[in-house]
Amino acid sequence: RRTINSTFAVFGDEPRDERLAQVEIALLSIIFITAGFLNFGLLLALWKRRKQLSRMRVFVFHLCVADLVVTFFQVCPQLMWDITDRFVGPDILCRAVKYLQVVGMFASTYMIVVMTLDRYQAICNPMVTFQRRRARWNGPVCAAWCVSLVGSLPQAFIFSRIEVAPGVYDCWAQFIKPWGSRAYVTWTTLVIFILPTVTIIACQVRICRAVHINLHMKTHHVGDAGSKSLSSRASSVAGMSKARVKTVKMTVVIVLAYIVCWTPFFTVQLWSVWDAEAPSQSATFTVLMLLASLNSCVNPCIYLLFSNKLPKRLVSLMCMAHPDGKESMQEEPTTASSLYISLKSLSDCR
Repeated sequence: RRTINSTFAVFGDEPRDERLAQVEIALLSIIFITAGFLNFGLLLALWKRRKQLSRMRVFVFHLCVADLVVTFFQVCPQLMWDITDRFVGPDILCRAVKYLQVVGMFASTYMIVVMTLDRYQAICNPMVTFQRRRARWNGPVCAAWCVSLVGSLPQAFIFSRIEVAPGVYDCWAQFIKPWGSRAYVTWTTLVIFILPTVTIIACQVRICRAVHINLHMKTHHVGDAGSKSLSSRASSVAGMSKARVKTVKMTVVIVLAYIVCWTPFFTVQLWSVWDAEAPSQSATFTVLMLLASLNSCVNPCIYLLFSNKLPKRLVSLMCMAHPDGKESMQEEPTTASSLYISLKSLSDCR
């Protein structure tokens, strides 16, 4: 018999389904290798240009670090746990693993939030952004890490290594019955998923609306004043049409990827604690719980794919090549960054 465990709670001691365990091990192995490879590759590319890191690249750098925390401290321990059936290690390791699992989730989520908020400021309040001096420490990034480190602290007190059967020890969560697990899982769902999702969507809607209005006005302005400057600036505005379509597509991809990866996970978490009859042993239930980790694989793919050089970059990085500086990564990590570039080009038309 084994404990069906998750990041936040324990669903009970149930017989181990060996076939399901093998599927889970295979999926976790693929996620671990893919997320590690992609995030390490992107992190290496940014580290090589650390002296020229722009504000947006700093956000991407820390998002890669957060996704690597998820990879090595959430996916990897869960993989080892599934292989050994029971948690193997002392109490301090149990608490540390459970703490770091949630640190990675917090950091990855809130890094996306602060990136979006930063681009929202750059587009909707550009004068405030331009007047801001370059600080030694990036305030939003530090805030995201502080929220992650503090918000994950309950994990270290809820989980511990205890005896679940005579002579059998496991890393087990202890809650006040019957409402403790429900309150905790609901709270984590609120602060790690619901609030960040609402914030991101609200900012992206405002950003897209501002860009749509700005592009409409600038295009008509350039059309009316075409006789004055038809060369580079006019062609620049004309070329913004494709860039605008690209940024809108990236908005959809980023937001949908985040929601698609995290919604099943938190839905299953809530279902498991609010419904005593939840089918926690089913294959569908187990696979849905693994989807959240896919976000750490998807993030670097989105950023690199929108640079149109994903295969070339990864091959050159793994071969330790030095790509031409003119092909360095553009600031595509969020929709807002590409939109900001578009607006900056349009502002030259005045």
